[in-house]
Amino acid sequence: MAAVCQGWGRSLANLDLKSDKILGPAGLEPGVLSVHEGRIAPDTTGRVVDLSGYILLPGIIDLHGDGFERHLAPRRGAMKQMSEGLIATGAELAANGITTGVLAQFVSWEGGVRGPEFAAQVFEAIRDTAPALVTDIRAQLRLEIHLLELYADLPDRLSDWNVDYVVFNDHLPHDRLAEGRKPPRLTGQALKAGRNPEKHFEMLLDLHARRAEVPAALDALCPRLTAQGVRLGSHDDHSAEGRIVWHQRGARIAEFPETAEAAEAARDAGDTIVLGAPNVVRGGSHKGNVSALDLVSMGLCDALASDYHYPSPRRAALLLADSGVVSFAEAWRMISEGPARALGLEDRGTLEPGMRADIVILHEETRHVAATLAGGQLSYLSGTIGDRLFG
Repeated sequence: MAAVCQGWGRSLANLDLKSDKILGPAGLEPGVLSVHEGRIAPDTTGRVVDLSGYILLPGIIDLHGDGFERHLAPRRGAMKQMSEGLIATGAELAANGITTGVLAQFVSWEGGVRGPEFAAQVFEAIRDTAPALVTDIRAQLRLEIHLLELYADLPDRLSDWNVDYVVFNDHLPHDRLAEGRKPPRLTGQALKAGRNPEKHFEMLLDLHARRAEVPAALDALCPRLTAQGVRLGSHDDHSAEGRIVWHQRGARIAEFPETAEAAEAARDAGDTIVLGAPNVVRGGSHKGNVSALDLVSMGLCDALASDYHYPSPRRAALLLADSGVVSFAEAWRMISEGPARALGLEDRGTLEPGMRADIVILHEETRHVAATLAGGQLSYLSGTIGDRLFG
């Protein structure tokens, strides 16, 4: 049986997975991992499966990724059935060992696939389609803070969409707008959003002109969101002062801080620091910001996220362990237990008894994903490991 199977949803109930390398609190150890009715069982439960030559690890929890855009909007107007795109996204997540994936959808002045109308379609599709998928797919709203007209009914919209995670962005090119200059790539950006470039520029100038209204509006909005159980975060913090302001508003997650100063402020406040796994794999930020590798070395990282590349969390954790920056257990914790804590998911992130049977199985030599189980169900299978699981 040398096949690739994605999204089967076939339950692997009552199995005892035996391996020389199963990740526990102290690191990789030999043992038996028992799966019973979608959970990790404290005792052996059924048929023993010899998985020597494979590494058994907690499923990866990706708390911020926008790589799904290629499935939901491959070309403008091409994707009419978003449910099909979400099925493809779930399969891609599973193929990369991700058992819980948070899809980060923009609501931005950029328009197009990042505009409010498209975002509403995405959130409705996730709400309606995700419950039937094996991979646990959730939604995150990335909100551009200058869209003040959306604030009034945002809490109600989030409740309707079942979205409980909001991260705030400010990507307006303020320096250029303050000088009345057009930002780079404005024409292409406008046309992509279906706007006249001059009208697009006028809109940016108007948003910039209202910047003084934004802090008070956020101070009013954030408590409303927190009161209904929405988790808040900030994105691309540049300074300690800015991160402290977000903490005071209730944003306890700092995504991709751009400077060590901002990351240190998050740590001092007890907030969760999320870094980009591609930054670790690349050895630095593609935008010239602080290196994620340096922040990990300084102890300023609680979780690694895929950002724009789903294979990167696994690769980043292995790189950190191989280079000796942190232990294998600590590195994998940044893509499993750490994200679970950040999202308040107490039923996953480790392979302890009672937890969801979210398991990624790596080939020991290649360390590629051979199989993924989400809640005890098979979400991905590749190669001859199928002979052992179903032989």
